[in-house]
Amino acid sequence: MDSNKIKKGLGRGLSSLIGETKKETNINKLLVSDLSPNKYQPRKLFDKESLEDLSNSIKERGIIQPIIVRKSFEGKSKYEIIAGERRWLAAQKAGLHEVPVVITEADDLKSLEFAIVENVQRHDLNAIEEAQGYQRLIDDFSYDQEKVARFIGKSRSHITNCLRLLTLPEEVLKFVEMQKLSPGHAKTLVGLDNAVFVANKIIEKNLSVRQTESFVKIFKIKKQLFKNSKDSNLLALENSIVDKIGLNVSIRNKKNNSGSIVFEYKDLDQLNKIIQIIKSNY
Repeated sequence: MDSNKIKKGLGRGLSSLIGETKKETNINKLLVSDLSPNKYQPRKLFDKESLEDLSNSIKERGIIQPIIVRKSFEGKSKYEIIAGERRWLAAQKAGLHEVPVVITEADDLKSLEFAIVENVQRHDLNAIEEAQGYQRLIDDFSYDQEKVARFIGKSRSHITNCLRLLTLPEEVLKFVEMQKLSPGHAKTLVGLDNAVFVANKIIEKNLSVRQTESFVKIFKIKKQLFKNSKDSNLLALENSIVDKIGLNVSIRNKKNNSGSIVFEYKDLDQLNKIIQIIKSNY
């Protein structure tokens, strides 16, 4: 089997990445134990039934597409998988001791790019894994959303909508990963203060995406009515604080001029930021 056939089988996006790296043209055989998973693998969940089907196929016909690997400089394994972890797992279930590989030179960025392209092209990622892969390109390798969109071959709005899912509470993200909620359901929950409550109601009542949109509108209308009823001076004060510290703030003032100020934080870093601001000024 020549390298051109290998590249074509891997898909246009993946083949273009392979073309940018130095690789051995021959297909090698390596021990299963010589390989380790890609540390940048965006895919966390492997469907057991699908893996079993692939394992049975490998028992019958062997591995048709070689696994793409690079030399490993960590741990005991000699090579790290760049693309083909599912085939590697299925090969172990099938009882294979050796697997066909193509060895390539790739840095961490290229390894992550390989893994994302392979999984996205084959629709193997759930919406959260896909979003986390894009976010890692942005956080670890200084991509912006436009660059991610060009690289993946999807629209900028698709990337933006994917990334917005990561603002949802952890519990809701788990529902999507476990396929209790679809990405369509999850998108309607972005920005809701009570997203976990609504998510549980969607699952409990088995609502469609359209029914969910109607259900969510009720909460959004109530929130807007509350905002509109708030004193304009308080809104201006809230906005000025938000501009200064970059965190959401809600001021509630009663008729007797008592009330509360609520600072919203999403992680410990933001909580520490609030504490430091208070300590440094008072």
